[in-house]
Amino acid sequence: MTAAITLSHISKTFGTKTVLKDVTFSIEPGTIVGYIGPNGAGKSTTVKIILGLLPQSAGTIELLGQPLRPEDSAYKRHIGYVPESADVFDALTAREYLTLIGQLYGLSEQDAGQKAAALAEIVGLAPAFDRRITAYSKGMRQLVLIIASLLHDPDILFWDEPLNGLDANTVLVIEEILVELRNRGKTIFYSSHIMDVVQKLSDRIILLNDGTVAADGPFNTITQGADTNLQELFNELTGFAEHGEKARAFVDIVTGGGADA
Repeated sequence: MTAAITLSHISKTFGTKTVLKDVTFSIEPGTIVGYIGPNGAGKSTTVKIILGLLPQSAGTIELLGQPLRPEDSAYKRHIGYVPESADVFDALTAREYLTLIGQLYGLSEQDAGQKAAALAEIVGLAPAFDRRITAYSKGMRQLVLIIASLLHDPDILFWDEPLNGLDANTVLVIEEILVELRNRGKTIFYSSHIMDVVQKLSDRIILLNDGTVAADGPFNTITQGADTNLQELFNELTGFAEHGEKARAFVDIVTGGGADA
């Protein structure tokens, strides 16, 4: 089976700072990968390199068995992307914006509009579909971005913190959408700081720390059967065990003293 994503010995430097160091992995189609790590570990840089938005300093990338050539835009039709933060043409209505995005991916105006409207209906966005996005809440904007990433039926999804701003019921719907997409052969590269969701959804977890892959595999494999959860594993592998101490020091400053003060 041809891998959906293959990274071989990827490195990236910005000036004198090395952000990625010899990152190598291969992901099969029909897999949900949780890509996690502390802030500054290189997660967003990795995604931008895979998308062709940043050049790597060393190494090679293949998408669906083909070498990545950023100058060739054809590969982008196979990709759906939800960035952690994105500028949306908020002077447009959701209908106008999504119809435009669909057309950019090669859909006809009619097909893009009809498909976007049908998807918006399912996720509860229909009542505001013809309102300008400038009036949308954060969660509503996030649903627009999610729909935009799926309109053209991509093979690979890159979703960075996709649940930001969504209410609990909508989160459940989006989680089930991800599972259904995986079951239909789509590859999902999913980055989030919500560890319980990553643990629940991911077939495979890749943990990046200080620009290198610190763990890679199914949750039960990387924990070696230990009685732990992903948050505890994350803390252990990133060397962070000071959360309690930091919390007490923070609250001491807020309250002017210790618990017995």
